[in-house]
Amino acid sequence: MARATIVVTQRERFGMTQESLEDLRAHTPGVPIVYVDGKSPAKTAHYLKERADAGEITLLRRERFLTPNQARNIGAAAVDTDYIVFVDNDVLYTEGWLDRLIACADETQADVVAPLTCQGLPAHTEIHHAGGDYAAGGDMAGFFANDPEQGRQFEEVMHGHAEKVADWQDRLERTETGMSEFHCALVRRSTFEKVGGLDEKMLSTKEHIDFCMTVKQAGGSVWFEPSSVITYVFPCRARPMETADWPFFALRWSNAHGVRSLEHFIAKWKLRPDPGYVQGKKGIYAMRRNQGILVPLYRMVPGLNRSDWLTRKAARASMFPERLINNVLVALDDRRSRRITE
Repeated sequence: MARATIVVTQRERFGMTQESLEDLRAHTPGVPIVYVDGKSPAKTAHYLKERADAGEITLLRRERFLTPNQARNIGAAAVDTDYIVFVDNDVLYTEGWLDRLIACADETQADVVAPLTCQGLPAHTEIHHAGGDYAAGGDMAGFFANDPEQGRQFEEVMHGHAEKVADWQDRLERTETGMSEFHCALVRRSTFEKVGGLDEKMLSTKEHIDFCMTVKQAGGSVWFEPSSVITYVFPCRARPMETADWPFFALRWSNAHGVRSLEHFIAKWKLRPDPGYVQGKKGIYAMRRNQGILVPLYRMVPGLNRSDWLTRKAARASMFPERLINNVLVALDDRRSRRITE
């Protein structure tokens, strides 16, 4: 019987679904896969149905966009193996990645195990994170011991971020860590009995830290296993987004969803107030939409597409009207979600 079930959800787009899923199946033959599909466009939906009809995946389709934690909770509810492995639909894999995560969990009794997560292309060469911390100075025990009424001091640190894997080989060792991102994370299924499901008020950001903090507060542990290696392929010219991805991407990185998530996160964990933190994140979300949607849009315009400088200048000039359109998109999605749940 399988020890683990892989739950695949959408991170921010649909266009890499086929490439990622075929790579997953090639590197993890025979392991059950649950794919949670939140209103993917027709091409992706057709591909997933074919895979489900062939018995290669269990497909759970919803006719609405899903936030990451909504999708993960739907997938987790369909799993009965010892371990659940959450992965995004834009990940590439290496031989033995899953067996090494399971071995780490078995040997350490970890509740959550993070692989060495790389970013970009060529795959498996640049570190996205090698574990990480959320407490100032890495004082994880002190973080929870602090008087929450005075405000806990939050400081997100991704170890090894943007460093070359080759340059970090002597520092990559199995160790207990603070957090695992959800690009790929193995979770002991019994952990959900202790902490409940993932918090669906975390709409679009920091949901991985929120979960790992919940596990730690409940007495569990998170470990980093560097012998397991995967790569998150962010939207880039080598793997550009398709236009059909834009509505979901815009909702995923909307200011509204980001701010709601951050305000809930800060209040829930009684974090020390930082007036510039939420405002700064709003700028990051706007830049993601600029780079992911506006710049590619203007690259399609005859004349502008001859100059990368003009393309970027036109995209930046369009950021204000784009924010207004984005607010309308969020409002429409909110209305649709309320109608579905009523």
